[in-house]
Amino acid sequence: MAPTILVVGATGNTGRSTVETLSRFLKTSSFLSGYRIVALTRSSKGLAAQELAKLPGVEVIEKNWIEVTADWLLENEVVRAFVASQPSVGQFTEESMFLVAALQASVKYVVRISTCAPNVRPDSRAFYPRSHWALEALLGTPEFEALQWTSLQPNSFSPLYLHTSVEFIKQYRKTGKQGTLRILGSEDTPLAIIDPYDIGVFAAHLLAQEDPTPYNKAKYVLNGPEDISGHELVKLVEQHIGTKVEDVIFKDTTFLDFYADNSPDPRNIILSIGESMKVMWEGLCNAATTSKQVLELAAPTHTPAEVLKRLLEE
Repeated sequence: MAPTILVVGATGNTGRSTVETLSRFLKTSSFLSGYRIVALTRSSKGLAAQELAKLPGVEVIEKNWIEVTADWLLENEVVRAFVASQPSVGQFTEESMFLVAALQASVKYVVRISTCAPNVRPDSRAFYPRSHWALEALLGTPEFEALQWTSLQPNSFSPLYLHTSVEFIKQYRKTGKQGTLRILGSEDTPLAIIDPYDIGVFAAHLLAQEDPTPYNKAKYVLNGPEDISGHELVKLVEQHIGTKVEDVIFKDTTFLDFYADNSPDPRNIILSIGESMKVMWEGLCNAATTSKQVLELAAPTHTPAEVLKRLLEE
């Protein structure tokens, strides 16, 4: 068996591009020439998993990542790992279990996905940024000194942010009638939403470094390549429907009611997610805040217009 880079959630938003990019690096990097990539997924029969399995140097393994143990990591010779855990109430418990196992198994380097930097604080009113703060604090303790790590703090994901716009356009094209265009952002505040694919590409560049020491204990802010305001998004939508949008609601968080109604977790905890949106409305998540290391190593390239077009074609 060869030294292994483990990608947790390989078929997810960021994991897929991480695997694809690492697979390409196996051909071009002398350092990675002897490595293999393990793409971990809960279903190896899905189309995305089957596509990843065709890539050079990639082995797809069906396993729930929260059940990964130190023994399993040792058996699979995992020396580096990528982790993108879901923002759930149990997030700290699940990811910290994995990180402890990685430490026990002498994994050398972990790249993890955090969340929007201004929210990662112990007094965040939204529940999930506190989990990220706690996980970064855990990794920063002397007990974890042997495990090198980098935490990526991305802005709002483009597909999620643009979802209501995509549905609005599709409905209009199908029926010729407009509903209400609901936009998460504010009307005038610039916001640099980021394509998850770009996040995975940057993560792969980090994992491919022969010496990750310069990136150890780093927290990098990731934004998309350009800002867009709610007003500018309306203009994009109008370009696609060929007429003026009649009814718009900005700062819309009504989707959280549906989420809370269908979640097994307490309603007040789920609704607290709305508090995390305020940093976007306050202008704290624009393109200028992107970490310089991101721009130097693998600058994001997918603009809001490009992502919107892609989503409409899917």
